[in-house]
Amino acid sequence: MSNLFEPIQVGSIATKNRVYMAPLTRNRAHPDGRINESAATYYSQRASAGLILTEATQINAEGKGYINTPGIYNDDHVEAWKKIVDAVHEKDGKILLQLWHVGRIAHTSLQPNEAQPLAPSAIQAKSQTFIETGPVDVSEPRAMTAEDIERTISDYKIAAELAKKAGFDGVEVHAANGYLIDQFLQDKTNHRDGEYGGSIENRMRFLTRVLDEVIDVWGSDKVGVRLSPTGTFNDMGDSDPEKTFGAVIEKLNDYNLAYLHMVEKFPGIETDSEEQKLLHRLREKWQGFYISNGDYGAENSQKVIDSGYADAVTFGRIFIANPDLPERLRTGAPLNEADPTTFYGGDEKGYTDYPFLEEKQAA
Repeated sequence: MSNLFEPIQVGSIATKNRVYMAPLTRNRAHPDGRINESAATYYSQRASAGLILTEATQINAEGKGYINTPGIYNDDHVEAWKKIVDAVHEKDGKILLQLWHVGRIAHTSLQPNEAQPLAPSAIQAKSQTFIETGPVDVSEPRAMTAEDIERTISDYKIAAELAKKAGFDGVEVHAANGYLIDQFLQDKTNHRDGEYGGSIENRMRFLTRVLDEVIDVWGSDKVGVRLSPTGTFNDMGDSDPEKTFGAVIEKLNDYNLAYLHMVEKFPGIETDSEEQKLLHRLREKWQGFYISNGDYGAENSQKVIDSGYADAVTFGRIFIANPDLPERLRTGAPLNEADPTTFYGGDEKGYTDYPFLEEKQAA
């Protein structure tokens, strides 16, 4: 049997297997940022995962970039999330909250007082988001002031404290996929002068200061970071990703984090061999627990674990469609087909109604 199904310790968190659930935006939260009640069923159905990483959750009102995404910045959010955490724990699951700020990937209609979104630099992304009326181009952002930066870093700490209050097992700092922290890291989106721009040491300062605050709340052994060094999603890019992310990873080694979660491939987007070689070289720099993410299925996930390349794998779309994914992978059972039309928004259809293996066999 593959090591994929063996227990493993990630930081101070004991997980029953290495089949982890990736963070998956579902756009079903209430407009005020409270997670939807049916999320308790959705997440607890998937509690057989070694670890659940929640959908990205904004750390303040300015961090919102899409309709109906959840927040973690007031007591109402805590109470709503607590029901989800309790439901997962009742089924012996482990669940971490992913902390999110979208930065420039937002629209003024989603921002407090319809203000411009915040970003390291006032560079509009060639990207779209979803508002009440449907997809729209993202708005032009304004460059964050020193006060904006201090306030946002403080809000990360408050969000970490509220996540602890809600009962989560830890948190993941989202520094990938073209959102705020990633925008600070990469030189296509960070044209600042001063202590948060220019050199990679300065560009990573926002991330390291956020980590300092979050770790102060949780301890490093319950905190992970997600990166996407080769991702171009949300109009991202860097003039020297190997140098940039090599320096970031070497700095992260100093933190003794629970894990590094690497986005290596987006579904449906082919990566060339040079990108794969780059990712492997970056992987070699990381000294801790490594979680690989990248459109994984049954065969390649077992291979990446058994080869020693990764310690765990996160699954996205196939976890949406297969609430009992670890058992299906372990037994080689057929997988339910995911319905992409229900990924974002909607009701229970495509959310909590995918059948478990025994239900399918009984039918």
